[in-house]
Amino acid sequence: IYTLVPKRLKNGVLFISSLFFYAWGEPIYVSIMLFSTVVDYTLGRMIDRYRHRIGMAKGALIASIIINLSLLGFFKYSNFFLENLNQWFGLDMALLQIALPIGISFYTFQTMSYTIDLYRGKTQVQKNFIAFGAYVAMFPQLIAGPIVTYQTVAKELNDRRQTTDDFAEGISRFIQGLGKKVLLANNIGLLWETIKATPADQLSLTAA
Repeated sequence: IYTLVPKRLKNGVLFISSLFFYAWGEPIYVSIMLFSTVVDYTLGRMIDRYRHRIGMAKGALIASIIINLSLLGFFKYSNFFLENLNQWFGLDMALLQIALPIGISFYTFQTMSYTIDLYRGKTQVQKNFIAFGAYVAMFPQLIAGPIVTYQTVAKELNDRRQTTDDFAEGISRFIQGLGKKVLLANNIGLLWETIKATPADQLSLTAA
């Protein structure tokens, strides 16, 4: 579909397919990712519009950081704090029945990188919401990283070209990565699971 549609629709295909990919595993929490996308797109426009008014631009940046880190902190650390409060003060507060949204760390820091780079003048404002959404939700690295800063892909979001040579290089890199995953990472993971299940007093110095 991406190959067949006109150039102006390609980011839309990436955005919609990425949302579908994420919603397949996280049908509820896709709303959190969309919220972060809308917030940082809007605050980015504000930073650009009020660049000459330092207070307004800085306020938008601070709002972006606070909102993003608050979301991340709530889902990752709320139960950690409740457990510690219960232990320290002998309380019996019930833990929150919430799951950690897949990939929340990655897309949180990606959206923050946009507002931070924009405020620091390292990149241009993205006025197309679909293009910005494609950057945030890009399915190949959405749930496992790596974190891609906005300025790294800003040019390609607006204007990119496809060639047979680039496509062939991409296939080659994909095969190499798959090989490393299957031959190395999976087997090292199995070895780690075995060691982790072994009591510490039964581990030899070499194994440890």
